[in-house]
Amino acid sequence: MSYFQSHDDNPDCYYNRRLLKLPALTRRTTVRLEKSIPTLQEQRQLFTDAQSQLRSGDANACAETCQQGLTEFPDDANLMCLGARANLALRQFDVAKGLVERALHLYPDFATAHEVSGDLALLESRMQEAISAYRSAQTLGAPESLIRRKINKAEQLTKEAAAARDRSPRPQMAFADEIRQGEQHELDGERDKAEAIYRSILKRDPDHVEASRLLAGVAASHEQFAEAQVFLKHALELAPDYLRAWVDLTNVQRQLENYDDAIVSGAKVIELAPDKAESYMVYASVVGVAGRHEEAIETYEKALALNAEKAGALCSMAHHLKTIGRQDDAIARYRESIALQADHAESYWSLANLKTFRFEDREVDAMQALLARDDLNDESRAQVHNALGLEYEARKDYDQAFLNFEKCNEVRRKLESYDPVDTEDTHDRVIELFNAGFFEQPAAAPSDPAPIFVVGLPRSGSTLIEQILASHSRVDGTHELSDLSKVVRAMRRARRKDKRFPEIVAALNEPGWAHIGEQYLERTAKHRGSAPFFIDKNPNNFVFIGLLKLAIPNARIINARRHPLDSCLGSFKQLFASGQPFSYDMTELAEYYLQYQRLMDHWHQVLPGFVLDVTYENVVGDLETEVRRLLEFCGLPFEENCLRFHETKRAVKTASSEQVRQPIYSSSVNLWRNYEAHLGTLVHIMKPLLKAMPELTQPTSLLPSKQKIDL
Repeated sequence: MSYFQSHDDNPDCYYNRRLLKLPALTRRTTVRLEKSIPTLQEQRQLFTDAQSQLRSGDANACAETCQQGLTEFPDDANLMCLGARANLALRQFDVAKGLVERALHLYPDFATAHEVSGDLALLESRMQEAISAYRSAQTLGAPESLIRRKINKAEQLTKEAAAARDRSPRPQMAFADEIRQGEQHELDGERDKAEAIYRSILKRDPDHVEASRLLAGVAASHEQFAEAQVFLKHALELAPDYLRAWVDLTNVQRQLENYDDAIVSGAKVIELAPDKAESYMVYASVVGVAGRHEEAIETYEKALALNAEKAGALCSMAHHLKTIGRQDDAIARYRESIALQADHAESYWSLANLKTFRFEDREVDAMQALLARDDLNDESRAQVHNALGLEYEARKDYDQAFLNFEKCNEVRRKLESYDPVDTEDTHDRVIELFNAGFFEQPAAAPSDPAPIFVVGLPRSGSTLIEQILASHSRVDGTHELSDLSKVVRAMRRARRKDKRFPEIVAALNEPGWAHIGEQYLERTAKHRGSAPFFIDKNPNNFVFIGLLKLAIPNARIINARRHPLDSCLGSFKQLFASGQPFSYDMTELAEYYLQYQRLMDHWHQVLPGFVLDVTYENVVGDLETEVRRLLEFCGLPFEENCLRFHETKRAVKTASSEQVRQPIYSSSVNLWRNYEAHLGTLVHIMKPLLKAMPELTQPTSLLPSKQKIDL
């Protein structure tokens, strides 16, 4: 978000709630507003027009509209502040200063004027003045989350400026004006323009530390993490004690899953700033993702000892406590983070996502109050709706539960990029390439250790299967690994960028398949121990089953299945941290299920016996039989521990972590029947699939009339 925009910037908000409530309106202005309603409408329209111009990126037009409006309505604080924002975008700081100072003189209690004054001070590097202005705006009722972010930004820039003064290899940064211009482009979401500026600086001065760091940031925003790492290492060769560059390098190396390097970089951050809570939070985030959960918890405790008001640190600590099974401690930390920051929606969502937690009525009321706020951002709004949906489901108020799930997904779908046509096209091409004849070629040698892939759709019992297998003495449990898809993407980068999967593997021979298997085992080594088998529970790997038959022929493939409506409903109810973009729209979800089923049918046809279907309802109904069947397929001897999977002590990162720490239960079987009135879209699209199932498992709407009555 630009510093020249606000979550609270619609004309009704300004004119109906702000301008008319200003305590310092002059007598002349008050009388004019009371006597001339059409004039107020004209003011609103001017503001709306100017605001639209700024939103579309035309700051010049916005500035002109505000200037013209102020000739007719010289005391309009909203036009003054919007005009100031436009002039800040144009780098016309003197004009902006005049407008905001006049707004503050006329209306000293107008929060927006203080906010814009802070924006001006921030861009002029007057950080303490910016923080003071933002805090005044905060006190006067400006949107809490927006102002907090701006204060955090100003505080961070203050620290960076101090670090630059102490450690910069130059007494004064060259190209300072261009750097500021590039940073402004980034704030406005124009990363391409920022990148052009930083690259231009580096052409003229290859050793420019800040341009290297900022260019790394642009690369990281495009997920070009390897390129970002190169720029950051170059910056640190020139300025080895530049704290912000070490922070950025730590984060980039974490994204690259170079955990050993990231931990070293994170330790350097603590060395350079041992008195800052943020340093320990950076390090904790790395050791946590590397699987060192106890160390992450201890490091967050150190951060909180330095600054007890870090709600984010409490929430992140709670994630790790949950992962290792310390549920009560996790709940306490989540609640502490909410007590510190009432709109910490992630903590509400995380509590609900335990699946075994119940909110108190006062907490439900607090979430409802959050949803009533105009300044709640989309991500937080989705999280709160999802939390409420899970709570209402637990209270058996299924209509309210579905309403909240639906609202959550309406918001989240806008933030996702998903093309169902591309999914169907990809599956068409996979089926065409991986035909029966394709598997007549020589495969790679068997791998050691042997992976067990658990695939399927999310929320279909895959975590339960994983926990059962991970309870076996000869199996290492891991989590949802992304390494297989990354190996395939690396092939595309190294070979022909114009080819996608599956075409990128069409011409491979035995050494090529072996290379894929070797790369996969090398990448996954950091996640597993020394057992002869390990689990990769990434449901999306079902698209790669044909590849696995040739690259790792001794891999075991378990397809986690569940009643189609329970499977789809489970995905629709789950707010995923990332991925699964098909799951937020009922039509797309049903169509994706059909595509998944079509591809699984193909694998069963061309690779008979290579994939074992394990149905959640069967596991719940007869645990021992299904466990024995599962172990036999994997070539593992039966062990009683697999029946007592809930006693297994291991880190579980998925949304089902608390559920698989309980004995088997059946309350989730046929849960869809409670929502049947809302599942018309799913039933309509999947009708042929559902009609082929036993009648007792079909929706009422698909049964003959007599059976509907009997049910």
